Amino acid sequence: MFFEYPHLLWLLALPVLLVLHYVFLELSGRRPHFRVSSVKPWKEGGVSLLSYLRHLPFVFRVVALSLIIVAIARPRSSTEIEKIDTEGIDIVMAMDVSTSMLARDFKPDRISAAKDIAIEFISQRPSDRMGIVVFAGESYTQCPLTTDRATLINLMKEVQTDLIEDGTAIGNGLATAVARIMDSDAPSRVVILLTDGVNNSGEVAPLTAAEIARTYGIRVYTIGVGANGTAPYPVMTPWGVETRDVQVEIDENLLKEIAQTTGGRYFRATDNTKLAEIYAEINKLEKARTTVDSFPEYKELFGRFAVAALVFLLLELLTRLLIRRLP
Repeated sequence: MFFEYPHLLWLLALPVLLVLHYVFLELSGRRPHFRVSSVKPWKEGGVSLLSYLRHLPFVFRVVALSLIIVAIARPRSSTEIEKIDTEGIDIVMAMDVSTSMLARDFKPDRISAAKDIAIEFISQRPSDRMGIVVFAGESYTQCPLTTDRATLINLMKEVQTDLIEDGTAIGNGLATAVARIMDSDAPSRVVILLTDGVNNSGEVAPLTAAEIARTYGIRVYTIGVGANGTAPYPVMTPWGVETRDVQVEIDENLLKEIAQTTGGRYFRATDNTKLAEIYAEINKLEKARTTVDSFPEYKELFGRFAVAALVFLLLELLTRLLIRRLP
C-alpha cells in the first residue's frame, strides 16, 4: 500500500496532540467539576461503569479523525500486471489408430498412453491452436485447429481403434494433417506424427506428403511407438482374449526421412516414460516467442478508511447517548 498524497500524513500529529491535551486535562483536574464536603460516599461505592465509558466518545472521535486523515491521503495498492503477446504456433497431432496400437508394451496399451500424454501436452500449450488427425487404413480430421482446450481434450479422449478401416496409411495421415494447417498464417506450423507400424495402405506416399509439408514450411516431428523386439498383443481365440507376443515393426528409416525432409526430428518411444519425455522435448523445441509488457494496476483504498471513520463517528454518537442514560 502507498499514498498518493503522503505529505498529508503529517496531519496525524493532530490526533496525537488531542490525546496529549485530553490526558493533560484529566491529570490536572481542569475538567468541569463541583465541590463536595466529602468524597467518602464515592470511595465506598467503588469505580462505576460510567467512569470508564465516559472516555469512549473521545477515543472513537480520535480514531475517526485518524482514519479521515489517512483517507484523504489517498491510500492505494498496486499489482504488477503482465501483458503477454504470443507468437502463436499451429500444431496438428496425427495419431495412428490401427489395431496394432492396442499392444500392451505401454500401460495400459499404446493408444491409451498416447492419448493421455497428448492431453497433457495440449494442457501445457494454452496459447497455440491445435488440431487432431487420426489415421489407420485411411485418415480423417478428429478436430480442426482450435484454441478451445476443453473441446480438444474431449475429442482426444474419444480417439480409439476400429472406427475406420484397419491398416497404416502414414502418407494419408500426414497429408491430411498438412491440409489442415497449410493455409494457416501462423508464423510456425508443426505436425506431430505418431505411428507404431509400416506404411502399408493409402493413396499418398509418405515422402510425397513430406515434400508437400516442406513446400509449405511445415515442420514434422515423427514418433515411432513400440518396444524393441516383441510386444504383448491381445488376440481373440475360441477361448477368449489371450495375450501373445508379436513382432514390433516400425519403419524408422521412413520416419527419420520424413523428419529430416521437413526440418523436424525423429523420436523412438519404447514406454510411457520415454513417450512423455519426447512430448516434453517437443514442447521445449516449439516455444512461442513472447513480448512481455509490465504495468501496474492500481486499486483505491480510501473508501475503506472513510467507511471505517463513519462507523467510529456513529459509535461516538451512540456512546454519548448511552452515557446520558446511565444513572
